[in-house]
Amino acid sequence: MQFLWSLFTRKPALRQFALLDVQGRCQAYKECCQPPVGDGWVEIDEIRLSWMHHPLPASARVSPRAAQPSRHQPLAA
Repeated sequence: MQFLWSLFTRKPALRQFALLDVQGRCQAYKECCQPPVGDGWVEIDEIRLSWMHHPLPASARVSPRAAQPSRHQPLAA
């Protein structure tokens, strides 16, 4: 039964992150729904193995996401 429910529920979108050292070089990649905990993680638009141990191109970074409100705000009366 749980399999049937899984067919109709939306899965959270996976996001890509790169761990940068103090010189800005890629040390690791991670793909997850939430930003990783810790310093040095930045969100990127794609993972490229050629960036490993090299500086991350500025064009690879994703601009920070705005916080999404959990509920709709009522209109002012």
